[in-house]
Amino acid sequence: MNPAIVIPTYWKENDSDDGSTLVGSYDHATPITKPVPELETCLESLEQVRGVLRVIVLLVAPSSCAEAARARVNAICRAHPNLNPLIVGPREAGYVINALHVVAPNLEGETVSLRGYGAIRNMGLVVAATLGHDVVVFMDDDELALDENFLVDGVFGLGLLTRQDLPVSAKSGYFYDANDSCLADEENERWCDHWWTKKREFNQWMRRAQQSTRISRSNYVCGGCLAIHADAFCRVAFDPYITRGEDLDYLFNLRMNGMDMWFDNQWAVKHLPPPSTSEAGRFMQDVYRWTYECEKIDVANHRIGLHKVTPESLMPYPGPWISPGVRTKIFVTSLLRSIAGPERQRYFDIWLKSRGEAKSWAARTSESYLSFQTYWPGMMSQLWRDEPLADAILETGTPTQPKRRRRRR
Repeated sequence: MNPAIVIPTYWKENDSDDGSTLVGSYDHATPITKPVPELETCLESLEQVRGVLRVIVLLVAPSSCAEAARARVNAICRAHPNLNPLIVGPREAGYVINALHVVAPNLEGETVSLRGYGAIRNMGLVVAATLGHDVVVFMDDDELALDENFLVDGVFGLGLLTRQDLPVSAKSGYFYDANDSCLADEENERWCDHWWTKKREFNQWMRRAQQSTRISRSNYVCGGCLAIHADAFCRVAFDPYITRGEDLDYLFNLRMNGMDMWFDNQWAVKHLPPPSTSEAGRFMQDVYRWTYECEKIDVANHRIGLHKVTPESLMPYPGPWISPGVRTKIFVTSLLRSIAGPERQRYFDIWLKSRGEAKSWAARTSESYLSFQTYWPGMMSQLWRDEPLADAILETGTPTQPKRRRRRR
């Protein structure tokens, strides 16, 4: 196998961004002035890992600090030459987008770009395919590889068949938090969160998966510990339209196309995210996310040629969140949080307006991914080992050494 590690890294000018917009803001963006960025500690952890052939860093930053972010990322990557890093910023993304316009001239929208969680991951897949990598291992920049076998464990089982002759083309590991737990924290649950039961349902599934065989069918995807074989990523794309949760959504997309996500209970990373700035902003994105998932899956389930995805097949998690009952969860939770807890006015606005806006948006957008997905296999086939495109990306994306000043005589 020829795996590449792909790491999206999100940057911002300062700490003022509260993450309240739907697209273009991210949970854990790094201020460009941070002394020790998360990307540095992530790459440092990969220095111990055996078999690293290439690390592709997807640089996401607003135009206001794009040059400063590039300089910081370039300096960080330059300090880790053993990882063979490659930076994909706006210039390199431009090469990819121009190539896509040639192979798929009718493709519309930002489906492969450095904007939006799903489109960013698609950019990583396209770049990896262009360079001929048959396995993509996704990490997040706020995660650490735990030992030297991170990559060995990551590719374990990929491309093989289970005892039931089912192919393992995509699999997820999981993460430990700062307390060395792989379970969601339920201790701080408030009375106004009674209907927002994701943590309880997730923990129920995770406890069961940890006690199962090493490789089992997954109901969960950890986007920062995810390995995808070319058999899967050349057939199925990430959804560029979803506001967040593109990793779990990829499981649904695989199932729609007759494939599956698998879970490896012996493959994990350490997750050390910086503090979140706005709970309400993240909740609003979840409102859009789950409303959209319900609409999209309903449309796909009525589409000839696609496999059905049902809540019953994804119990105890995330089944309840892709069923009509999620609208009740959103209604009650946004109302209760507007009565108690922080950011009450923002939750009231979500209850009053955003729920309806999310429903209208989801109805308009629900077929967009299915349309885009029809282009994906052909695009990936034509861009696989595209040498001119690969050469262009490598020429500008390889970290540069600082220019030496000439001494005056």
